[in-house]
Amino acid sequence: MTFFFRRVGLALVFSLLSFAPALANPRLLVDAVTGEVLFAEEAGTPWHPASLTKMMTAYVAFAALQAGRVTLDTPVIISQKAWNQAPAKSGLEVGQGLTLRDALYVMLVKSANDVSIAIAEAVSGSVDGFVGEMNGMAAAMGLTATHFVNPNGLHNVGQVTSARDLAMLALYIRRDFPQFLPIFETEAVTLNGRLLESNNSLLEHFAGTTGMKTGYVCNSGLNIVATVDRGGRALIAVVLGGSTARERNELAAELMLRGLSGSYIGEGTLVMSLANEAGPPVDMKAKICGKKSKAYLAERAKAFPMGLKGKPSYLTDKIEGAVYAATVLSTGPVVALPRKRPTIFDPLAAKN
Repeated sequence: MTFFFRRVGLALVFSLLSFAPALANPRLLVDAVTGEVLFAEEAGTPWHPASLTKMMTAYVAFAALQAGRVTLDTPVIISQKAWNQAPAKSGLEVGQGLTLRDALYVMLVKSANDVSIAIAEAVSGSVDGFVGEMNGMAAAMGLTATHFVNPNGLHNVGQVTSARDLAMLALYIRRDFPQFLPIFETEAVTLNGRLLESNNSLLEHFAGTTGMKTGYVCNSGLNIVATVDRGGRALIAVVLGGSTARERNELAAELMLRGLSGSYIGEGTLVMSLANEAGPPVDMKAKICGKKSKAYLAERAKAFPMGLKGKPSYLTDKIEGAVYAATVLSTGPVVALPRKRPTIFDPLAAKN
């Protein structure tokens, strides 16, 4: 099928769909080169990030690497605190470890909550110290809706962000640390004979996808920040509060296709110019995991049926996802490594 006919087919699909009020959760599409907003709905609404938190965890680790505080070979050891975290987890036992390089892959691909804690301890000496760096970084970036309580995104009422802030964070990662972008593009990691797979199905079914991260807790619904480089365009899509992985991924793909096809044309507004709203974050728990969730999920499926059995889908490409092999470090006594004094890396001064 040529690109022309594909565009015609997509235009027909687009014409049959409209966003119902039930789908009025945060969605944002941004040009990753210019920062221009191509589409925005509820982009400044406070929201629980869930595992999208790990994007900032990765950024702080990248900044520590750049500052020379750690290296990619620094041991990241699973402490009792790390092991106690709720799933998703790496499967490692207390005292086992990875290099920081491998730990970053396991954290971002598998979304391993235990490894997130272990990275925080390895980089900053304590989780509290690391979270302080996360919040300092968010302030330096101008992420005015964002506050972190932990480095893995497990639910806490004080863990909050917005679609606007997440798109900006994605822009900062792409600009400041392009050498680490292949981690976000990885579909699976092998570790201890297990295959740890990403929940981002765009990596396997949407051509040009380059990452970045998914996240889910009952209180947030299903979230995604997705990046695509295709046809000379680079786009960032943010979808928060999806009722299912199917809906979340299809909505992200639709945003991308509308941007790539020219259906969404920006008016010159930059993402950093979007306003964040005041107030507490939206809590999706009752709708996603409560007693009335069955009715809510049915309502969402009726409003946006893409990808359901017998319905068309935007995720039709077949892509062999990249797989990375991680290795467990040999067990032995854990030696505390000397660390440079932590400093807040200024992302505004960073250059490619």
